[in-house]
Amino acid sequence: MLKNYFKIAWRNLIKNKIYSSINILGLALGMAVAILIGLWIWDELSFDHYHQNHDRVGQVMVTQTFDGRTTTGQSMSLPVAPELKNKYPADFKYISHASWNETLIIGSGENKVSQKGMWVEADFPKMLTLKMVQGNLDALKDPSSVLLTQSAAKALFGNTNPMGKTVRLNNKMDLKVAGVYENPPRNSTFNDVDMFLSWDKLVGSDPYFKRAETNWGDHSTQLFVQLSDHADFDKVTAKIRALSHDHFKEGNEWLLVHPMDKWHLYSHFEEGKLVGGRIQYVWLFGIIGVFVLLLACINFMNLSTARSEKRAKEVGIRKAIGSVRQQLIAQFLSESVMMALIAFVFAMIIVMLFLPMFNNLANKQMMFPWENGPFWLLCLAFSLLTGIVSGSYPAFYLSGFNTVKVLKGTFKTGRFAALPRKVLVVIQFTVSVTLIIGTIIVFKQIQFAKNRPVGYTREGLITIDVNTPDLKGHYDALRGDLLKTGALENMSESSSPSTDIWSNQIGFDWKGKNPSTNPIFGIVAVTHDYGKTIGWQIKDGRDFSRSFATDTASLLVNEAAVKLIGIKNLVGETLKWNGKTYIVRGVIKNMVANSPYVEPMPTIFTLDYGWASNVITMKIKPSMAVATALSRIEPVFKKYNPASPFSYKFIDDEYAHKFADEERIGNLATFFAILAIFISSLGLFGLASFVAEQRTKEIGVRKVLGASVYNLWSMLSKDFLGLVIISCIIAIPLAWYYLSDWLKAYDYRTEISWWIFAAASFGAMAITLLTVSFQSIKAAVANPVKSLRSE
Repeated sequence: MLKNYFKIAWRNLIKNKIYSSINILGLALGMAVAILIGLWIWDELSFDHYHQNHDRVGQVMVTQTFDGRTTTGQSMSLPVAPELKNKYPADFKYISHASWNETLIIGSGENKVSQKGMWVEADFPKMLTLKMVQGNLDALKDPSSVLLTQSAAKALFGNTNPMGKTVRLNNKMDLKVAGVYENPPRNSTFNDVDMFLSWDKLVGSDPYFKRAETNWGDHSTQLFVQLSDHADFDKVTAKIRALSHDHFKEGNEWLLVHPMDKWHLYSHFEEGKLVGGRIQYVWLFGIIGVFVLLLACINFMNLSTARSEKRAKEVGIRKAIGSVRQQLIAQFLSESVMMALIAFVFAMIIVMLFLPMFNNLANKQMMFPWENGPFWLLCLAFSLLTGIVSGSYPAFYLSGFNTVKVLKGTFKTGRFAALPRKVLVVIQFTVSVTLIIGTIIVFKQIQFAKNRPVGYTREGLITIDVNTPDLKGHYDALRGDLLKTGALENMSESSSPSTDIWSNQIGFDWKGKNPSTNPIFGIVAVTHDYGKTIGWQIKDGRDFSRSFATDTASLLVNEAAVKLIGIKNLVGETLKWNGKTYIVRGVIKNMVANSPYVEPMPTIFTLDYGWASNVITMKIKPSMAVATALSRIEPVFKKYNPASPFSYKFIDDEYAHKFADEERIGNLATFFAILAIFISSLGLFGLASFVAEQRTKEIGVRKVLGASVYNLWSMLSKDFLGLVIISCIIAIPLAWYYLSDWLKAYDYRTEISWWIFAAASFGAMAITLLTVSFQSIKAAVANPVKSLRSE
């Protein structure tokens, strides 16, 4: 019986090639989207699962309240770790300080490369369960050791054995390669860490960290822990929550342990509470995947029920010779399952073709799990479910025809027979129009933030990190030689790049300050000419100047700082900081230094050549080509810093990185919206061709009676256009509600303008008309003699 079902299904498939092709293509696209989204969701949900202890590892974070502002961050004071070890030894298996270093210059002989590294304690590699290719996880017990990724080892040593080889770090310390570990996958927090270095070596070589070991107020490092097997994250958090209160009473500080399993998807805190993060995108794309597949299933249902009259006699004859309704249902379901299985084969081909592009869009490194048995079982179940869902309504609808009426030729589908099809079309385009509106608003929000005044000139700015001692202490000579090249307009140094603020501090006092508050300010140390180099805008007062020797005791503040301090005319007023008195010399317009989606941070700029020697910022002359300027700059840096490669960053590029996540989400949404519209249009094309075929004689009669091509086109198109208009009416309030809620996550956000809804609706209607017009015009221009010949 089953064999017979599939044989008949195959015959119907071959007989109706156009409708079968539309159904298979629609289902294949829907299934391909669902598979791609499924792979993306799995990659997101399994983030950091590469590390065997992912369910026991966590990061100690701190929630602080300053002047009514509550923030949760990763920066931790060094004395917390020994306090945890002493007070709660039973709750922690491993505890490790950590300090990220964006760029480390590491060299072996003449070969020098820039890598990203982390200074960690000896137990940290065991916490991460790094997969060692050479060496062992205890290697960092020797402070002069370093662990390299396979890619970093190859970059330094090629195909030779790196073990025991000596490398020189930032031209100031020699380290021995004591281990090589496998590069973690892209979906690991530590995927871009090229080396792990000994924390003891850092403390021993940098006096700053030595001083910070007893300073509870200095939050400058990170702290990772692995809980004991019996410990619970919530209970441990409750124990350590007030740990620092006896030592650091400023700012109302509370500790928590954030589990590794939540780092990626649950990273957004509000008022000290975890409220979400990227998990919203997992839900969003999961829902999109379900709806896109549903659109394909709707196509199948629509086309199957639309052709019901053509199969009515088949159903009548089958019933007359003894077939029961259950057998007919099984017959129609077998047809849909067969079509789903064929569509699945095509879906796999589509996935293989689009996976590289999808990886590029999503910034992923997803591989197809060919050898994963459960995955294939899931795919089989998924195909069967798709076939059953798409074929369920037609199966029950067609199998319910009245035998007598069908065979007597009096069977009519009725005036309401098309109602379910119309409802399904409305659902299809409601989903599609909602996706279009969502995509437009995402990109409008990105463009709105990109067009935000940044408060300085990004064009022509490049930065170089000061990592080696060779550059320190030679600023004036280096600046003089660089300006002599004729490539630069200006040059300066700072403690942070213009696109970020690396230091936040409290402890400021001023006349009229509320003694119960202790606000936090961003602090940036700069050299003379910093403002001229980046082109910041002085709103009040003046810039730092070499003409005034007293400027070392002066400060510049931004508009946000003026607002926080509460003194309208702040220039000339005094601020006390760390026991010293400073005079405010100028107010600059707010600059976008952190996220372009939030309000500017109150920031204070101080003139300090020693502290400012972290980042060199240079302004290339607009009249000179960038390549020419770089060719002149490089030899000067080689002269002062021969041990390091010439490595630089464009401020424009660094600023553009701030939009990467939103742009990625927007690109993915666009990809899925296009596919959703295409699948919906595919179904509409099939329905339009069927309606035109069904009304062939009516069209012929109308043409004979004088109807024009336009009249016939209008008659055939208006029903479909009406359904799309209904879809737009439903989609607009839905999109407005959910996207308004999404935009609330951004302090600096765009407005939802009426033209977005108008453009999406017009676009959907235009696509509808283009889709149905081909069949409508084809039917309208056909020779009526052929359609009326039998009459």
